[in-house]
Amino acid sequence: MATKSEISNELNLIGTGTIIEGKLRSRGNIRIDGKINGELFASESVSVGSSGEIEGSVSAKNISIGGKVKGSITVQEKLVLENKAIVSGDIRAAKLVIDEGAIFDGNCTMSGSKTLPLQPDTKQ
Repeated sequence: MATKSEISNELNLIGTGTIIEGKLRSRGNIRIDGKINGELFASESVSVGSSGEIEGSVSAKNISIGGKVKGSITVQEKLVLENKAIVSGDIRAAKLVIDEGAIFDGNCTMSGSKTLPLQPDTKQ
C-alpha cells in the first residue's frame, strides 16, 4: 500500500502523439503532451504542455496550462494559464493566474478551496 507521500510524487506522462478517450483518474501528478478526449481527474497536479490538448472536464488540486483545453476546469488551489494557453470553458478555482498572451473564453468563479465541490473518489 502506497503512503500519501509516495502517491503525491507519482508522475503520469501522456506523450506527444498519444490520444486517450474516456475517463482518466490519478492519485498523483499528470503531464499532458498528447490529447485527451473525456474526463481528467488528478488528486495532485495537472500540467498541460504546449502540445497538449484536452476536450472535456478537468479537475485537480493545481493545474498549469500551456496548451489547449476545451471544457470545464475545477481547481482546488491554483490555476495557471501560461502565455500560449487557449482555454474555452468555465473555470472554478481558488486562485487564478493568467499570463500575458493567454486566451480565455468562458466564465470564471473564484472561491476558497473549502467551497469547491468534492472530487470523485480515485480508488476505482
